Amino acid sequence: MLFTDADYHYMQRALLLAKKGRFTTSPNPNVGCVIVKDAAIIGEGFHQKAGTPHAEVHALAMAGELAKDATCYVTLEPCAHFGRTGPCALALVKAGVKRVVVAMIDPNPKVAGGGIRILQEADIQVDVGLLTKEAELLNPGFITRMKHQRPRITVKMASSLDGKTALKNGVSKWITGADARADVQYYRAQQSAILTGNQTVLADDPSLNVRYQELLNSASFDRELLTESKLRQPIRIILDSHNKLTLNEKLFDLPGKVWIISTVERDTTGFSTKKALIEQIIVPANNNNQIDLQALLTTLNAREINDLWVEAGATLAGEFFKEDLVDEFILYQAPKLLGDQGRNLVNLPEFSTMNDIVNLTLHSVVKVGDDIRLINHRE
Repeated sequence: MLFTDADYHYMQRALLLAKKGRFTTSPNPNVGCVIVKDAAIIGEGFHQKAGTPHAEVHALAMAGELAKDATCYVTLEPCAHFGRTGPCALALVKAGVKRVVVAMIDPNPKVAGGGIRILQEADIQVDVGLLTKEAELLNPGFITRMKHQRPRITVKMASSLDGKTALKNGVSKWITGADARADVQYYRAQQSAILTGNQTVLADDPSLNVRYQELLNSASFDRELLTESKLRQPIRIILDSHNKLTLNEKLFDLPGKVWIISTVERDTTGFSTKKALIEQIIVPANNNNQIDLQALLTTLNAREINDLWVEAGATLAGEFFKEDLVDEFILYQAPKLLGDQGRNLVNLPEFSTMNDIVNLTLHSVVKVGDDIRLINHRE
């Protein structure tokens, strides 16, 4: 299919609209839609939150009766199944659109071409494949979960130039500056869940939430896009194999969901006294009597976790790398030297050949305040 300059223009607009939902749509994908007639946009919209109207519905509502014989540009194949909302493909048929341009086929097996078939059976022209790569970048976690039945995993860490995360005595506040910490809030706000281990919680007593006032200081954040009242806090997931958490830690006195992942049951009577909505989830142990990460990811997939943000110490981070579960590694590096007695970045086994080492592909390097942010992908 040869697409016109106008097709590219309107699909790029749809992509921009879709990005507006990246802080609120989880577990649903980010989708944008533009409806055009006589070389003018008559309707547009984006999916804002799970359970609310999809992008096509917003665009059709704006277009009204003008949608008849119009062209619809949508970043993801219109849905074909009944969920919390009706099928968008049927809504487009009912509106009488003449042509639908789709950036990418929905990887969700409940759709996966079904929406396109509904449109084609109604004699609507469907053209697929315009700016597909750009559309895929909108929903890497959703696509990973649909294709591999697990969340997309990002490991985030901070270090000095000599690769240390803390002094020998464990002191680490602060290696990176305020700008880098605000940047972290920007990425946290886009996650389905934030995961760490009990050792990090017991040692550092972190909040593991998105702090809106710090988020406002991120150079990447558009404050007009997300007010504090609409902020969706990611679920906080704590690996606590043998129930060492006391429930007196800071994160339990902050609102939002907390999932405690254990291998054995614990007394849950104290859960109701905390501000956080706490749930214990039992996951099988591995051969080392620790939480089996593969089993954990199966559980998180069933609970519709698309994007999992891991902020953990060297040991837990190393376990994710050893099991080849890291899709993205974000490292904030400060222009400081902590010395050879400082704590290492990632604990990995000794490698005997260069063929055994962990290879990453550098995706981007950006200066953030006095620090740098390196984004690496696992190929």
